[in-house]
Amino acid sequence: MAIREVLKMGDPRLLAVSEPVRAFGSPELQSLLTDMRDTMLRLNGAGLAAPQIGVGLRVVIFGLEHNPRYPEAELVPYTVLINPTLAPVGDAQEEGWEGCLSVPGMRGLVPRYRELRYTGVDETGQPIDRTVKDFHARVVQHEVDHLDGILYPQRIRDLTQFGFNEALFPGQNLVDE
Repeated sequence: MAIREVLKMGDPRLLAVSEPVRAFGSPELQSLLTDMRDTMLRLNGAGLAAPQIGVGLRVVIFGLEHNPRYPEAELVPYTVLINPTLAPVGDAQEEGWEGCLSVPGMRGLVPRYRELRYTGVDETGQPIDRTVKDFHARVVQHEVDHLDGILYPQRIRDLTQFGFNEALFPGQNLVDE
């Protein structure tokens, strides 16, 4: 169990496409998942992708109960999602504010599909198949983007809606570290 360093935007490892996981139930995978969970919880993240800690595998974790970074967000069950695929349910998109542990201190207004279906497997190789919407859908899309080398600022349509937390939201004390 270790808190890992989160790579910051500008590190070329964040731009690489991740490789699928092929071995399940290994001590290495369990260690990675433990480190990811410890790191995400320590930093008050809603999710974390393996590439954010320098591991080029198609592994994301996410979950949200009460989180000071997202005080108004609905609950999202803690999930380990490996080798995910996403499929939008309909064409409806909405813009919402996002932050990222790899882009600390900043937020941006990002368009995402409002509803989607995601599939993949858990840490034991058991299938996951869920249809979700709103914040849950946003979190999954954000984390899976990391697996394809995409950071949320690359999705922002209007860069006037991207900036430092204290400038965009004065007095709200939103932390990303």
